Amino acid sequence: MIPAVTITRLEKAATDNGFDLELAPTADWLCFGSTQTSLHIWLTATGPSQFAAAMSRNDVLDGLGGLGAAFTNPLPSGAAGALNVRDVDALHHLLRRAFQLSRTLPDALIRAFQHVTAHLPRTTEAERLVVQRVGQDIFRRGLLEYWDGRCAITRLAVPELLRASHIKPWATCDTDAERLDIFNGLLLAPHLDAAFDAGFITIGQEGTVLVSNTLPPDARRLLGLDRSLIVRGLHPPHERYLRLHRVNVFRTNE
Repeated sequence: MIPAVTITRLEKAATDNGFDLELAPTADWLCFGSTQTSLHIWLTATGPSQFAAAMSRNDVLDGLGGLGAAFTNPLPSGAAGALNVRDVDALHHLLRRAFQLSRTLPDALIRAFQHVTAHLPRTTEAERLVVQRVGQDIFRRGLLEYWDGRCAITRLAVPELLRASHIKPWATCDTDAERLDIFNGLLLAPHLDAAFDAGFITIGQEGTVLVSNTLPPDARRLLGLDRSLIVRGLHPPHERYLRLHRVNVFRTNE
C-alpha cells in the first residue's frame, strides 16, 4: 500500500511533466496518460525515497538510457519495461524526458505534418513553399523537444540561437517521412550548423565531432573546434543519415 503522501508526490510528478490523465491504478502502480502523447506511464515507490516508472513504449525506454536502473520486478499489464530512480528530482527528470521523446518518436512529426497539411494546396510553387515552411517549423519544434532545447554539441540552451539542422538536406530527401524523421536532425549553435552544412565538421559513429583537415588551424581555434567535442544522445537510427553526411558532405584532402 502506497502512503498517501507518496501518492501525492507521484501524482505531482506525473502532472508536472505532461501526464495529465489519471487512469485506473494497478496493484501498487499509479497509472497516467496524457492529452498530448500516446505514452502511458505507471509509477510506484520502491523505497523510502526511491521510485520506479514503467512505460508503455519500448522506443521511449530505449531513449531513456542512463536516467535510471532497470527495474525487473513484476510490471503492470501493458508496460514494456521500467526504470528505478534514486529520488523525486530524478523521477521528474525521467518523466520530462519520457514526455519529450514520446512526442517525437518514432513517427510523430510526419503524422503531425500530414495532419496539418492534408488540405493545403500544392499546385503552385508558392503553395509548395507554404507546405515546406510548415514542415520545417514542425521539424524545428521536434528537435527542440528531442534535444531538450540544447545544442547537441555545446549544450547551449538559448532556443533563439539554435538551428534545426537536417543531416540529409530537405531538398535531397526522397520522402516527407525522411524530411520529418527526428533522427535526420541535429539541434546546433549557429556556427556549428554552418560548419556542419558546409562539410567542415561531421559526426563519427561514437558521436565524436570530426573536423575537416581542410579547415585551417586558426579557424578551428576561433570556432572552438581545436578541442575534443562529442554529441551525446545519438541513437542507432541517426547513423543512417550521419553515414551519408560523412561520405557525401564532409570535406577531406584525401
